[in-house]
Amino acid sequence: MQEATGLRHCGRWVSVEQIEEIRETVRLCGGLSVTELAATVSEHLRWYTPAGGLKEDAAESLLRRLQASGLLELPVKRSQRRTAKPVELSARTAAQPPIEADLADLALVLLRAVKAQQEQALWNEYVERYHPLGYKRPIGYRMRYFIESGGRLLGCLLLAGAAKRIAVRDRWIGWSETERHQRLPWLVNNSRLLLFPWVRVKNLCSHVLGLLASGVEQDWEDRWGYRPVLIETFVDPLYEGVCYKAAGWQELGLTSGVGLRKRGRSYATHPRRLFVKPLRKDFRLILCSPLDGEGGSQDG
Repeated sequence: MQEATGLRHCGRWVSVEQIEEIRETVRLCGGLSVTELAATVSEHLRWYTPAGGLKEDAAESLLRRLQASGLLELPVKRSQRRTAKPVELSARTAAQPPIEADLADLALVLLRAVKAQQEQALWNEYVERYHPLGYKRPIGYRMRYFIESGGRLLGCLLLAGAAKRIAVRDRWIGWSETERHQRLPWLVNNSRLLLFPWVRVKNLCSHVLGLLASGVEQDWEDRWGYRPVLIETFVDPLYEGVCYKAAGWQELGLTSGVGLRKRGRSYATHPRRLFVKPLRKDFRLILCSPLDGEGGSQDG
């Protein structure tokens, strides 16, 4: 960190004057929690998410970075960690009679955004029960969908935040580190795609992916206030990703298998095949354009 001139954090330049303002805020508001301080700092810096909310995570990591450099002292963090309640399986997600048909013979297939809390719990239960990876609570921006036809549930789909850094993807996009920090929210990840095991309809999966590509921009804007421009997904190397290829997704290669490193800890994954689907032709122009002015704090 260059104390004489400021520092760059999460794609944003923070001046010496702003750092001193942050230190003064921490001194004057010593009774606030770290989370409350982060909200205050992000508001003072006009540090907003693409949807217009306060960028509290980035502000908190800046506060901790300044503390690690000896520039301020944060209050002791009060533990808010709660043990995740396991998803309980019930008769409502029990296996159903087989649905075997040609795609053309099904009633209209649609993706329905899941909004009500009760329906979210049902979605969670289906995914926990039938998806190989089970259910994990998504953090940040996300959208759950039910796949439906004629009032019958056929499966589940989830969109969530994109991976922070993937070498093969970042080279393909061609963005800089600053652009990646600022524009990552405009890239979303299809982290779950599930057709129930009793649903046996040829080409249904690629059809669903086509529906997703045609409708997600509006759905995401309705929910989060802005439009994503690119979708990514990971496929286990044991599978070919046939449905993604059939839906026009492009395979970029394998991930490294090295998880994102954080100070004092790291983890390993296994290499996975990476597929992407642009949602508009000028996606690179958007992803590779820094946000205007210091408002370019909408980092990922």
